[in-house]
Amino acid sequence: QVQLVESGGGLVQPGGSLTLSCLASGLIFNQYDMRWYRQAPGKEREFVARIISGGSSKNYADFVKGRFTISRDNAKKTTYLQMNNLTPEDTAVYYCKASRGGYTLWGQGTQVSVSS
Repeated sequence: QVQLVESGGGLVQPGGSLTLSCLASGLIFNQYDMRWYRQAPGKEREFVARIISGGSSKNYADFVKGRFTISRDNAKKTTYLQMNNLTPEDTAVYYCKASRGGYTLWGQGTQVSVSS
């Protein structure tokens, strides 16, 4: 079965950290660029970070401001998003996306809530 499964979300206090994981199955993972997006209540889904198939190039949204780090382990077919210094504005459902050419696959999302 071709799918992406996110995990690692949860409730964290402001200033805290979380690491999200996105496990891929049913696809040749090392051939896909991977991205993280997020969608807060009442807002559109927005880009967070991207890492190319080989892992040598990464891009981030401006609001990340050095707080988030995207990485991947192709042997484990997993993409990670390390998030530090979280704020309430980071509260959202976080989604991973795999893309290769015109093909795109989304995960189901994992909830991140930042609150005291």
